[in-house]
Amino acid sequence: MARLHYISDLSQVKIAKQLGVSTATISRLLARARAEGIVRIEVRDLAVPEALADRLAAALGLAQVSVTDMNATAQPGGLAVPLGAMLVAQGLGAGAVVAIGWGRAIRAVIEAGLPQIAGVHVVPATGGLQQQAPHFQINEFVRMAADQMGGQPHFIHAPYLPSAETRALFLADPAIADSVALWDRIDVAVMGVGLPPALTPPEASVATASEHGLVSAAGDVIRHYYEASGEIIGWEGEGRMIAVAPDQLRRARLCIGLAAGQSKAAPIIGAARAGLINALVTDVPTAEAILDLLGAA
Repeated sequence: MARLHYISDLSQVKIAKQLGVSTATISRLLARARAEGIVRIEVRDLAVPEALADRLAAALGLAQVSVTDMNATAQPGGLAVPLGAMLVAQGLGAGAVVAIGWGRAIRAVIEAGLPQIAGVHVVPATGGLQQQAPHFQINEFVRMAADQMGGQPHFIHAPYLPSAETRALFLADPAIADSVALWDRIDVAVMGVGLPPALTPPEASVATASEHGLVSAAGDVIRHYYEASGEIIGWEGEGRMIAVAPDQLRRARLCIGLAAGQSKAAPIIGAARAGLINALVTDVPTAEAILDLLGAA
């Protein structure tokens, strides 16, 4: 009777006629099925994005969190709307500095479109990566973002990880020096949150031997790696990167982590604890995974 009613979705009247018993008998037996645990009824609370955002902000100590009910793991461009709203809410004016990172989510939101914020300076957060994959093209992201916002792009035509001998030469170039100098004036940074190299086969191919050795890393923000506790992990290339320093990210009014996917839960927690992000744009499944992980800790 329980199967007919709850699985086959037959009414009690139809079941009674089919089995040749009274509806009162069906009702009594269905109640018994629930009492004995043969049937268990669960009503799940709906995940309200705004409530999840408030819980995440409190749990991670973040200034702002925006959670979308769109599945951003499948459609990362869905993060563009909440990101745009967060940017507009900052009241950025002409002369403000926006730093852009790299990654799949960054690429997706820029392709989806950013709001008009006329007169802003848009600068890459690192030098270029010698990779063909679209999500590594940081100077192109800066060009597109500046075009959409009505701002001025600044490029860094230097590798993110030069040799120790050539780093000083690159930074002495006036055009590169002018762009890098903007890092001390960042108002808002938009950063991807990455997984450790061991968990990301495509990115692992570009990682150095020293990076592959970071077995305890929870994640990274523009190649600044950190433990789950938030402690920054030093590696051979850390001191010679052409990239925004952790302290420069921490001084920004808002450093927005842009990430979705349950695998990103631990990296997001670590990035928040490290102070590499103080805001977050994500989706409901990722937010729930973060809270579950924090609850299990």
